[in-house]
Amino acid sequence: MANVTFDFTGRTVVVTGAARGVGRAVGERFRAAGATVYLIDSDAGEIEKAAAETGAAGLVADVSDTGQVNEAVERVVAESGRVDVLVNNAGILRDGMLWKLSDEDYEAVMAVHSGGTFRFTRAAVPHFRRQGGGRIVNVTSYTGLRGNPGQSNYAMAKAGIIGFTKTAAKELARFGITVNAISPNARTRMIDSVPAEALDRLTAAIPLGRFADPAEIAGAVAFLASDEAGYITGVVLPVDGGLAL
Repeated sequence: MANVTFDFTGRTVVVTGAARGVGRAVGERFRAAGATVYLIDSDAGEIEKAAAETGAAGLVADVSDTGQVNEAVERVVAESGRVDVLVNNAGILRDGMLWKLSDEDYEAVMAVHSGGTFRFTRAAVPHFRRQGGGRIVNVTSYTGLRGNPGQSNYAMAKAGIIGFTKTAAKELARFGITVNAISPNARTRMIDSVPAEALDRLTAAIPLGRFADPAEIAGAVAFLASDEAGYITGVVLPVDGGLAL
């Protein structure tokens, strides 16, 4: 069990893209801190497994589908009575040089990353407002800040999440809702699929000399969702071992 730094007893946390990797680690961190956690993913088999292994609740939903998003949030509130923290982590890759990307490649990535972040935030805000506050943590990327060949669709989506985060922070501050983002650099299945030589080059570019364990990313998310971070909103926090320096 992860070391508990923050107390989320009595709070309900929703994490999207939570079947594995960073999303699952985030769910585990909040569970360890006492929260009621809902893990959401489109992969029914994996989300059922993650829920059983973490003690969280698992919901199947496609973040690009407004009806499924609204239904998921309403179910969370119906079962737990509230929602206090939303972590927008869901994402996919459809890589390729921009002149080779199809409309489908572009639309799919935008629908999940920026579309999912927008839809879940929109669905959760009325509940946050009714409760008098809430925490939203969005997951962006170094690629959204600096770009990366072969990922123009992904970079565009992640850059959009940064703009959305700052705009939502300004709109929602008066309701006691904070909106922040993290830019992580974790060892996940996507990193493990990179050829060894390319992985060595990527690792050499990180001042700390390694990729983060997903649990380290989860710690940053927990901080931004905590009472201790109540006066922080609209920031993009690099959790990347110094890569963005």
